[in-house]
Amino acid sequence: MTYAVVYASATGNTKMLAEEIRRTRGEETCAYFGTAGEEIPKVDLVFAGFWTDKGDCSEELAQFLEGLHNRKVFLFGTAGFGGAEEYFARILERVKGHLAPDNEVVGTYMCQGRMPQSVRTRYEGMLQQNPEDERMKAMIENFDRALEHPDQEDLERLRRAVEKL
Repeated sequence: MTYAVVYASATGNTKMLAEEIRRTRGEETCAYFGTAGEEIPKVDLVFAGFWTDKGDCSEELAQFLEGLHNRKVFLFGTAGFGGAEEYFARILERVKGHLAPDNEVVGTYMCQGRMPQSVRTRYEGMLQQNPEDERMKAMIENFDRALEHPDQEDLERLRRAVEKL
């Protein structure tokens, strides 16, 4: 079964997942590995990866997904805010909305991913303005937890999801 891995990765998190998919599936049947924007060959399965941008995939990947037709698709992504499967499910539903109905989603996977230091700096500035802001304290704690992701457990869960196909 031939496949392509197409991804958008702002910080390297989603690229790490994409590389794990290629290792799991093997090089010999990988017809394309890279970012969206190029024409991908006709394959049996498309792995489409994204980073979360305001609760959806990036514009670059949205355009790619909107151009797919009659494909089997496995969606995978990373989000800076993680841990809650309900949150991941909402993101995946939005991303699925970019696919034409003639595509078939055969699997999905999401995990938390680290964010750029500029995000923590922004949060710290907001906390300085309002030192009692519990929500901002929680966001900084989440940022610190995300620094370790994707971790080996995240990659193992992805491998298991890919191997089920």
